[in-house]
Amino acid sequence: MRFVLLAAASTVLLSACTWVHLAPNAKAVRVVAPGAAPAGCEKRGEVSVSVKDSVAFYERNELRVRDELETLARNEAPGLQADTLQALGDPANGEQRFAAYRCGR
Repeated sequence: MRFVLLAAASTVLLSACTWVHLAPNAKAVRVVAPGAAPAGCEKRGEVSVSVKDSVAFYERNELRVRDELETLARNEAPGLQADTLQALGDPANGEQRFAAYRCGR
């Protein structure tokens, strides 16, 4: 019984943690709303990111998953020399794609 309670408590506590941290060179990367491509920007490519959206039987908080996906995408943008990201769709099964642009802000 004690093991079951410990396992359940661990799952709840771990689900509250954010495992993805923003890299220093990604702090200047902005995320714009989905829709038309940002005006005056050069498309640099696409970024595909993924995180765990569930742990065993526990579904992770949707907002936390979205936040981690965005953070991962922002971390990838400098590698494409991009300073702006735009989601290409909603997250699905812990995965999301972003278009990467250089807007020269």
